[in-house]
Amino acid sequence: MRVDLPDLAAMGAFGARIAAVLRPGDVVALNGDLGAGKTTLARGILKGAGHIGDVPSPTFTIIESYPDLAPPIVHADFYRLSDPSEVEEIGLDDYRADAALLAEWPANAGGFAHEAACLSIKLETVGEGRIAIVEAGPAWQSRLP
Repeated sequence: MRVDLPDLAAMGAFGARIAAVLRPGDVVALNGDLGAGKTTLARGILKGAGHIGDVPSPTFTIIESYPDLAPPIVHADFYRLSDPSEVEEIGLDDYRADAALLAEWPANAGGFAHEAACLSIKLETVGEGRIAIVEAGPAWQSRLP
């Protein structure tokens, strides 16, 4: 599926649609080049889920947790990982039990596309806007945003 995102408002609206159907155990794998809008889309999802306030990029902290949302959401940026085994060191599994995961640079963590509850989104820059190329795992088939 392809979604045109011509501006920030469209990116925010797409994020809100994802948030509306997000469940514990879901993974939203955000792919794309630097500056493609991965963090912007993650912010749209978090705001759509009801988060009020700033949403810092987890580039340096690697994991930001939002436990008060329903479902709780973990926003992770794996850009700085050099090997997927480092995921164990940061304790990602401790966060994921009852939460949804927004994963930037998922390949650096070993990828999540093999998981049934993975929604893979590749963002590409087109002019001033973006295009989202969406691939849904089986658990997402009936609730695509």
